[in-house]
This record gives sequence, C-alpha cells and structure tokens, in this order.
Amino acid sequence: MNKLLFGAMLSATLLSCKDDELQSNGGRTKASTWQLTEVLADPGDGSGTFNAVESNKTIVFYNDGTLSSNGSLCDMSIASDNASTGTYSISESTISASGCNHTLSFQQNDSIMILTYPCIEPCRAKYERVN
Repeated sequence: MNKLLFGAMLSATLLSCKDDELQSNGGRTKASTWQLTEVLADPGDGSGTFNAVESNKTIVFYNDGTLSSNGSLCDMSIASDNASTGTYSISESTISASGCNHTLSFQQNDSIMILTYPCIEPCRAKYERVN
C-alpha cells in the first residue's frame, strides 16, 4: 500500500511541475544554457580575432546563482571532459569557478555571452545561447 501511495504522490508531483522545473539539476532550475563557439587569444600585437571552434563545452546557469560546465572554467580549454561548478553575479558580471584562483568577467546579450580571462593580452571565449 505504501508503494502505491508513494507512486501516486510522485506522479502527481511530476505532473504538476512546469517543463523548466523538470529540467532542474539537484533541485536547481535552469535559467539558461550556453555553447562554446569561438575563442580569441591575442598574440600580443592587437591582431587577435575570434576563431570558430568545434567544442561540446557548455555552461548551464541556474536561477539560484550557481552554474555548472562540462569543461574547465579556469582556463580557455575547449575540452568538455573536466566538469566544473561555480557561482555567478549578474550585477557584477562575474563568474567564480570552483578551484580557480581568479574571477572571470562576462558580457551578455540575448544570444551571445563573452567570458574574459585574466590574461596579459586579450583572451576571451564566446558562447551562444542554446536555450
């Protein structure tokens, strides 16, 4: 009887959730997901431009001020094999990734976000909004 009651309550809970609530991670609701598309690494003479990359690296922002990535946010790697987490501040336009000894800044509009890394010469990563 307890299993039947538990199943009924679970079904009712899932049916009452909105789609974005069903996409949550650990109780956190997704705010947006971003895919890495380009990187810029200036060689020191101001001639650097964004170059397209083939990468599966994404960043997921959650409504509670946390984020996760399937790649490292401590460096400009395009690899998606070293998951990382952290926090972000919209008001300060910053990301603090766990395990990094620096803070990233970002600029964002509706569909493009650019992360700026603390390099001597400009180095940035461009992400496009997936959802």
